[in-house]
Amino acid sequence: MKILQTPVRFPPYIGGVESYTHDMSKELVELGHDVTVLCAKAKEESAYREVIDGVEVERLDDIGKVAQTNIMPQFPISVLQHAREADIIHTHIPTPWTADFSALAAKLTGTPLVVTYHNDIVGNDLLDYVASVYNHTALRFTLATADKILITQPDYLESSDHLHRYAEKVEVNSNGVDVEKFRPIDVKDEDVERLGFSNESPNLFFLSVLDDVHEYKGLDVLLEAMSLLVERDGTTPRLVVGGGGELKPEYESLASELGVSEYVHFTGYIPDDDLVTAYNIADLFVLPSLSSDQEGFGLVVLEALACGTPVVTTEVVGVSDQITSYDLGSLAQVGDVESLSQTIEFELENSCSNDPDQMREFCESRYSWSSSAEELSSIYLDMFDRAH
Repeated sequence: MKILQTPVRFPPYIGGVESYTHDMSKELVELGHDVTVLCAKAKEESAYREVIDGVEVERLDDIGKVAQTNIMPQFPISVLQHAREADIIHTHIPTPWTADFSALAAKLTGTPLVVTYHNDIVGNDLLDYVASVYNHTALRFTLATADKILITQPDYLESSDHLHRYAEKVEVNSNGVDVEKFRPIDVKDEDVERLGFSNESPNLFFLSVLDDVHEYKGLDVLLEAMSLLVERDGTTPRLVVGGGGELKPEYESLASELGVSEYVHFTGYIPDDDLVTAYNIADLFVLPSLSSDQEGFGLVVLEALACGTPVVTTEVVGVSDQITSYDLGSLAQVGDVESLSQTIEFELENSCSNDPDQMREFCESRYSWSSSAEELSSIYLDMFDRAH
């Protein structure tokens, strides 16, 4: 089948939806589908056309971004042209423009439409008003047009403010993790120092884009929790913050104000090879997400677990219920600095109880991309049969 994927961006741009689209598309190609991705160029070094892991990628120029969405003037015409040749269009929320024009193209051409609904669209201040208007207009059109709406965790149908009216066409198709890429490896001492970790104290790792769209990841809460850990007796852990973005200087200033700068290292962007190394160096991966509306899944949690690293997160992350039931780490109270610091301290003191092999087996058996892609392929084929 010919599948047209329309995420707003695609690797080498880093992000949850971008990783999802790449890894899922790669597996779909392995299953025999022809997959084309239509997206924004986003990075100057990216080619306009190329093939990545068997996936044909076509990138368009944009004139700027509104929140997470690159605005591409060519996109409405390009997606319509591709839609005429596609058997399935697969688009993604929370990125208006690409999702909405994909829905329009599907309606005009009669091509079946799949929407993966990663999380609700919300904003801060003025953007919150814009998001509210969008959610009551264009979003409703896109979801009404969709033949199938996919969510990555069952709870999201209840927690989302907008999915309940479309419940009859909502189906769960879990995220996955590349268990061949993210795996336990031997770590060299020079890599520990090069990436900003410590050879003398426990290491914490946090990873996110550092911009206003991703403030819900809770880095400010983690930095405040670090200040409490510094005040307590015992060895203060080292926190490495991976990821770049326009808020990086603000977070660095906050670390200074809290008196934890000497215990926190901001690495900026981390390449893939170093990312696997960082997960392996860390004694604990921390993702204190704040909003169930915005945190659709928390793919980085699976990446850490696949490397055998326990996690501290919150109940809003997609696999939170399994974190405790499978002894993969601990949950802190959402937005609670004291709870986060105590949970980190508990995990570091009881790290011997965590079994890296169990974490690895959990990811391999429940969250492999191959099984998720097989489920998605079956959904595609069923939709295609219904349309013909």
